[in-house]
Amino acid sequence: MHQTSVLIVSDDTEFARAVRARWQAEKHIPEITLATSAVWRDASGAGYDLVMVGPVREGKLASVLSSLGARPNPAVCVVADEREASSLRAQYPNLLVVPRQDGYVGTLLLISTEALRRVEAQERAQRAERLAMEAERHAVLGRYMLEMRPSVNNALTSVLGNADLLLLEPGQSSAESREQLKTIHTMGLRLNEIMQRFSSLASEMRVCEKESQAETEGVSHGAVGRR
Repeated sequence: MHQTSVLIVSDDTEFARAVRARWQAEKHIPEITLATSAVWRDASGAGYDLVMVGPVREGKLASVLSSLGARPNPAVCVVADEREASSLRAQYPNLLVVPRQDGYVGTLLLISTEALRRVEAQERAQRAERLAMEAERHAVLGRYMLEMRPSVNNALTSVLGNADLLLLEPGQSSAESREQLKTIHTMGLRLNEIMQRFSSLASEMRVCEKESQAETEGVSHGAVGRR
């Protein structure tokens, strides 16, 4: 399972220590990385599920938040008071802002945990969508093989039949040609075996589908009868 990752950007060591210690008391702990505004670059937040911005040096906050605006994943920022929080919310609509008031660390973790849950949910949805698309591609390939099965079987029958006829007339070909004909015949038989297995699998799948449908209908009728 993917472990969520958090980048904490702050020049206040007490803030970073408090948040990290509080998070370690939780059941699910993300992978936490600490950084200061001095080492922050526009691409610093890439690869993290959540970026948390705490108190930074004067003049640094705007540059940090500006580079976070294009991130698809959430970012949360701690500010001095509600007035500054309102200003930042208006300027950065996608930013989660928490004023630094009594008990703010708990509020910060609640908001951050919910944001990480949403990131995980989105990743699961995207993964499910990719799996569904892959399953659909496989289904298309399977339908195509079912449609082409008679043509392939006819071609194999022709190849095997002609190879048999040529092998029955040893004087019509050289020893080297006969070895090649034997190889063609053997490979034809192997392909025929593969197609037979595919046909058997297709039949088993149809039987399973009918049984599943019958079971579903039986459960449905039973539920209706009990009403």
